[in-house]
Amino acid sequence: QRSKRSSVSASNCRKPSNTTMDHIEAQLKKIRTKLDDVPAFQKAEDVTKVPKEYIALGGGALVLFILFFGVGAGALCNIVGFVYPAFKSFQAIETQARGDDTQWLIYWVVYAFFSIIEVFVDFLLYWIPFYYPFKAAFLIWCMAPQTRGAKFLYDSFLKDFLKQNESRIDAAMDSAAKNASVIASEAVAAGADLTAAGVSAAAELSKKDPADKKDE
Repeated sequence: QRSKRSSVSASNCRKPSNTTMDHIEAQLKKIRTKLDDVPAFQKAEDVTKVPKEYIALGGGALVLFILFFGVGAGALCNIVGFVYPAFKSFQAIETQARGDDTQWLIYWVVYAFFSIIEVFVDFLLYWIPFYYPFKAAFLIWCMAPQTRGAKFLYDSFLKDFLKQNESRIDAAMDSAAKNASVIASEAVAAGADLTAAGVSAAAELSKKDPADKKDE
């Protein structure tokens, strides 16, 4: 009886582990099936001889590590916010459909608005724990075709805000452009004067008599 009980208990201990392993293998197969549509992972698998699902999981773990521990998290968030949307914007430009053009224009408006706010409150963001993971999740939510968070934000409040302040924004942009042109012209003039003074000083030195140079 004891041997039967021990065998039963051993079999009961094996079942959960086998079930867990089967579940993990099933999930890995699902991930592999989804990655079959991404040629880059297939190339990485051919080069490294590592299954593509493990490459994807390792890359995801590395991204999470960077985001949560802050080592290069800002640069990673910028890559997340720029690379995929820029590529999809390029594809939208090259296609005849207009819907995707509007989608990515809205994303860039929302991204610019968010970036401006981030500049002014940057000193506060340093004290927010796990800010960069939240930022990456927010950007993915904004750009993902399934969620279209950027369109939601634009239709909810940003469109009305921009329409109400359109004249002020235009005036501020015109003023900034004029001031920038004035500053640029003054900088060019100062650079020209400095160059002329340097050329004049070099010419005077070259005209000096060699004997005077020796006396000096």
